[in-house]
Amino acid sequence: MRGPAQLAPYESDGLTAFHARPAAVMLAETKEEVIATVRACREASVPFTARGSGTSLSGGSIPVPGGVVVALNRLDRILHVDTATRTAVVQAGAINSRISEAAAAHGLHFAPDPSSQQICTIGGNLAFNAGGAHCLKYGMTSNHVVGLEAVLATGELVAWGGRRAAFGPDWCGLFCGNEGLFGIALEVTVQLLPKPEVFHTVLAGYRTLEDAGNAVSAVIASGLLPGAIEIMDALALQAASAAVHAEYPPGCEAVLIVELEGPRETVAAEREHLAQVLAAGRAVDVRVARSAAERLAIWKGRKSAFSAVGRLSPDFIVQDGVVPRRRLGEALRRIGEMARDSGVRCANVFHAGDGNLHPLIMFDGRETGALQRAEALAGKILRMCIEMGGSITGEHGVGLEKREYLPEMFSADEMDLMHHLRAAFDPARIANPDKMFPAGGGAPALHHQGLHPLEKAGVAFRE
Repeated sequence: MRGPAQLAPYESDGLTAFHARPAAVMLAETKEEVIATVRACREASVPFTARGSGTSLSGGSIPVPGGVVVALNRLDRILHVDTATRTAVVQAGAINSRISEAAAAHGLHFAPDPSSQQICTIGGNLAFNAGGAHCLKYGMTSNHVVGLEAVLATGELVAWGGRRAAFGPDWCGLFCGNEGLFGIALEVTVQLLPKPEVFHTVLAGYRTLEDAGNAVSAVIASGLLPGAIEIMDALALQAASAAVHAEYPPGCEAVLIVELEGPRETVAAEREHLAQVLAAGRAVDVRVARSAAERLAIWKGRKSAFSAVGRLSPDFIVQDGVVPRRRLGEALRRIGEMARDSGVRCANVFHAGDGNLHPLIMFDGRETGALQRAEALAGKILRMCIEMGGSITGEHGVGLEKREYLPEMFSADEMDLMHHLRAAFDPARIANPDKMFPAGGGAPALHHQGLHPLEKAGVAFRE
């Protein structure tokens, strides 16, 4: 596709503050079409960007100007569910939540659960090593990928892991989180887990955000390992209440969501332990979900928070940094102080169990300088995370948004190793260039007039 109206939906991803127009979009219907497109791009030195549902929040799937977008949404089949090995083979465009739906009849589920799981694709989850609310107990996408078929940027087709014996380098682990700089995943074999027998979901209200952060440290220090621990602050609560009519304790500046899950006997013992830990803290209101419906209502409010903030602000940046859990309360207090000093509103929603902050920095892009002020606050938060011994990303990736901060987190030798590793998979630097690494090491120049280089190579475009 090359028409302006056809290209417009692909100009941006979930980070709408940035956009670029590709030369063309290829809607792949078979993996053979993906392989042929990558090989044609390699032959013509044309950059390409793989894209699923475009839910990336770091600008990771924004196209390269003049390049090609390879859209994978039509490759959405769940090819096989193997109950004996507890695995599923899925195409890269398969929707995250549908994997669990397909496995549910066998008493299994796919553990990684990003907030966008109703629309995000497994290929994107793999590219950015997505997590989700339950990553505290079950880990990230990389912990659940056991096999992979992909086409590298060189055009080489590779197959790693799967049913073969486990030996040699962990190629699947290396490919996870590459942000599209190595090539394009075609089919993914994922590990499935038994569905928990029971859940125990608690929502606790706190007078201050710092108290809620300190409560997270107390829960982990007690020896408990919940399936999920989440925090939402007052602005996020306001947005979720308006969007999905979620109900929260009045007068609280933050709520803590803690979910225990597992065998009935284990959860029964842990719930008493959790009650004691929360009682010893500064919770002013503790509510326990008494039914599956009440549990789903709690999670509906949490998972709607990102989109719901759109009710409070026409534009916002979702940041994604990590701090050590023991410093979570301090980090939240400092974010509040930086936001006030900057005159920028900031809502907080995050995976508190692993210290993964998600400040939602609000601005109005119609106001002169508003985006720049929001970006400045985002940068301060990232530098705070580095200073505390954390990371500039937990699950959203570096993308276009955070690439300039990468050298502040890694040494020159470490950066050099990353560049060499990327070059081993993509020596021509055509796979999603100008992402992750600081500007200056990107795509080949596209100074074409008339026919696009791919058309010269024999590829036909539909208008």
